[in-house]
Amino acid sequence: MKAEKDPFDPKGLIREAYRIEGITAEECRSIFLDWALSLPAGTEQRTALNGLLAHYGATAPDHPMSAILTEGLHAIATPQRRGGWKSRPRN
Repeated sequence: MKAEKDPFDPKGLIREAYRIEGITAEECRSIFLDWALSLPAGTEQRTALNGLLAHYGATAPDHPMSAILTEGLHAIATPQRRGGWKSRPRN
């Protein structure tokens, strides 16, 4: 029987990360990057991260992937400094 495809985890990367015993935060970051790059066009990252945290993080809050997903949410919420001419003071 094939597992039902999760719209927030189409390749099953996050699901599998939670199944790997002894996985490290560095390995989770690598999996997270692959997950983020493979999201279908038009998928809202914040919605996907919240959905994954609700599904997996609720049962495994101490798992390294839960921390990485939470960091991803915070990174989306934190505005990034713009570089180049827009960040230079005007005279």
